[in-house]
Formats: sequence, structure tokens, C-alpha cells
Amino acid sequence: MEIREQLDVRGGDPRLPGKRATESHMTLSQQMMPSDANPLGNVHGGHIMKLIDEAGALAAMRHARRPVVTITMDSVSFLSPVRVGHLLSLRGAVNWVGKTSLEVGVRVEAENPITGELTHTNSAYAVYVALDDQGKPCPVPPLILAGDEDRRRWNEAEARQQIRLQRTKKK
Repeated sequence: MEIREQLDVRGGDPRLPGKRATESHMTLSQQMMPSDANPLGNVHGGHIMKLIDEAGALAAMRHARRPVVTITMDSVSFLSPVRVGHLLSLRGAVNWVGKTSLEVGVRVEAENPITGELTHTNSAYAVYVALDDQGKPCPVPPLILAGDEDRRRWNEAEARQQIRLQRTKKK
């Protein structure tokens, strides 16, 4: 208990051992193929969104050690096209945890494997809920914030969560 007091531990169920964000980092890499693209050779945005959801869910599952379902994905803006043949890398990290939910940030980069050029194509934030064996929401471990970057990500995620909650109340 003494160690817990010295750490910056937030959210989740305090009865569960906390986990650092680095314990759930996830990188998903996949070469983009013609079947992923439109006739112009640009990868479909929907295909990239599917991969964002997969990378985010895997990071959330690593943290919760439970199955998760997607609750929401914040807006996704495409900064540059992804071409057939590029290697798409999606890096997911848990930013924030509630009682049963987790926000995961996913950064998407495309690499031209011939030239080595790396392009940040987009980023997204998705929220997942952990499920128990009956498919009902269940508690998740707290998040241990290991430094200023983790605290910044937590604070920004907490602000996004408040906006999401306000949007839900207006319906």
C-alpha cells in the first residue's frame, strides 16, 4: 500500500493492481494491398478505421486482460493518403481509464518501404468497455502515470471524456 501512495495511480478499480500505459502499448503493422484500395490506389478510409479499431481494442485488452467492445471513436481526419504498397503502422496506447471503460489513442503512420519516407496520416481516440464472462461491463485496472507525458495524455483524455458525456446527456 505504501508503494501505491507514492505512484500517480488513477481511475479503474482500486482493488485491482495498477498497470503502466507502457504495459499495453500496441503496434499493428500491415502492408496495404490492392484489395484495400480504390481504383486510384488510395487505401479506403474505412479500412484504415477498421485497423484503428483493431489496434485500439488490442491495447485496451492488454490493459484490462478482458474482451472489450468499442463504444465510440472520435472524429478521424485523414491528413494524407495511404497508397497501395505502403506499410501502415498503428500505435495504440491507453490514455485514460474509468470504472469499466478505457480511452486508447492510436497514431497511424504510412511508410513507403522503397524510399523509407514516413508520413503521419492520422490519429484517433477510441473508447472501449471491458466485458466479464457474461458479456456485461466489468472493472478495469487503474492506470499508473509514469511521468509528465502520461499525465498530459490523461488530462487531455479526461477533457475529451467530459465532452463525450455532455454530448450523450444532450440526446
